[in-house]
Amino acid sequence: MLRLETILCTFSVLSAAAGADLQARNCSEVREVCVRRGFSFTHVPQQEIPGEHLRVCPQGNTCCTQEMEDKFGQQSKQDFENLLDETSHALRTTFVSRHKRFDEFFLELLENTERSLNEMFVRTYGKPYMQNAEVFENLFAELKRYYTGGNVNLEEMLNDFWSRLLERMFTLLNSQYVITEDYLECISKYTDQLKPFGDVPRKLKAQVTRAFIAARTFVQGLSVGREVAQRVSKVSSTPACIKALTKMLYCPFCQGMLEVKPCKNYCLNVMKGCLANQADLDPEWNQYIDAMLLVAQRLEGPFNIESVMDPIDVKISEAIMNMQDNSAQVSYRVFQGCGQPKPAGITRSTRGVSDVFNARFRPYSPEEPPTTAAGTSLDRLVVDIKEKLKLFKKFWSDLPEAMCVEDRVTAANASEEECWNGHTKGRYFPEVQKDGLTNQVNNPEVAVDITRPDTFIRQQIMALRVMTNKLKSAYNGNDIYFQDSSDEGSGSGSGSGCTEACPTGTSGAATEIPVVKADRSGPVDDSALLCAPSLALPTTLALLALTLHLQLR
Repeated sequence: MLRLETILCTFSVLSAAAGADLQARNCSEVREVCVRRGFSFTHVPQQEIPGEHLRVCPQGNTCCTQEMEDKFGQQSKQDFENLLDETSHALRTTFVSRHKRFDEFFLELLENTERSLNEMFVRTYGKPYMQNAEVFENLFAELKRYYTGGNVNLEEMLNDFWSRLLERMFTLLNSQYVITEDYLECISKYTDQLKPFGDVPRKLKAQVTRAFIAARTFVQGLSVGREVAQRVSKVSSTPACIKALTKMLYCPFCQGMLEVKPCKNYCLNVMKGCLANQADLDPEWNQYIDAMLLVAQRLEGPFNIESVMDPIDVKISEAIMNMQDNSAQVSYRVFQGCGQPKPAGITRSTRGVSDVFNARFRPYSPEEPPTTAAGTSLDRLVVDIKEKLKLFKKFWSDLPEAMCVEDRVTAANASEEECWNGHTKGRYFPEVQKDGLTNQVNNPEVAVDITRPDTFIRQQIMALRVMTNKLKSAYNGNDIYFQDSSDEGSGSGSGSGCTEACPTGTSGAATEIPVVKADRSGPVDDSALLCAPSLALPTTLALLALTLHLQLR
């Protein structure tokens, strides 16, 4: 009797085990989960079938057909692109929004400054100003053209502004004479010697040049960062990457492991293989971020364009008053150098100097609210962007870690024995690979051809390298001339004339403006350089003649 009970008990245990085995091989739950996730398959097996037809997932008993595996591959690609898009969303939106803010700020600052100067000069100087307003309009037009990417030499443009202003004021202050174009050309030769506007032009040129170089280069830097972030986050996946993603994300379904998530290190190896080229962007990206932060420091310090432009009307007015106060001396020296102009006769006004500008400009009050755009100030914008830029250092090398989000994509570290390792549920043993393309030569999950770098990524690396050099030059007050965006037909917006063309082009044609310093004596005059050979030649000939004469003696 006891023996019979033992047999019956053993039979019951075997029956229960067989039932459990049959239940494990049932694929109905796989079908239900796939339907909930939006998959549409022609056929899903009722129970596990041999998996010799599978090309990605393990080929043991499986709940997947080849059609299912193919559609899992398509979905894996989409999941990866969505995850990359989501992970890089903050980076992309930050560069887009901050570029827009800075660009709008600088453009509105220019518009407000020009409007303020015009209103105050009309009220202060009246008709003499209005008759010569185009001199000031041209100044702001050229400043705007420079900022928006035009190939404008700021120093030459500012020198030209003061020359034009001198010509107009000299004509107004000497209206009893006939001042011809030839005479005005003669006057311009004595501008540096006369210094009719005092020290204002020299100081203002240093301040404006440095501020505009920094402002334009910084906005162009934001534009390049924006373009690189948008482009690199849209790079297509390789077949080897899609295969590895499919194996990691959906092959557990084929074995009925519907709730088992990939092991963290397994996910990291897959992502490091899929994002190998992006990781190579990181060294140049970090240098670019550092250079942006350096220029940002200049923007809130000595190169602050807001603090330069806000009182520019006062400074120009000060220069005008210097000219008026010294008009008699200036005219006397001009007459000595250029000759006495012909009298105008009774047909021209003989008004005195005091009639030209009969009111001094308003005193500048630092307590007045500065010219600002969008209800903010440059300092606040810079503080904000510096905080954001610091967050995005090492972004591309940290991307695999960011994409292997625990509990959403991967299992938590506490579940190392309960995660999918690419073959079954259990611990993942291979070591995590280092970052970058060359370090993927032995990646156990993704077959990466390290001899073929992604050309598109290399172009973005070059774009960052070129922009970093421009930022470093701007930090030192230097400019690298950009090709005029109007020549390219670019519609990329203000301060971004070189987003497309310049980063990938050669820099051999670029030239640099001399370092701009507040206490400098000014750049070397081109005319002096041109005159040097003409002086050297007669001297050489004279020496040769003297030598020949001595030999003949």
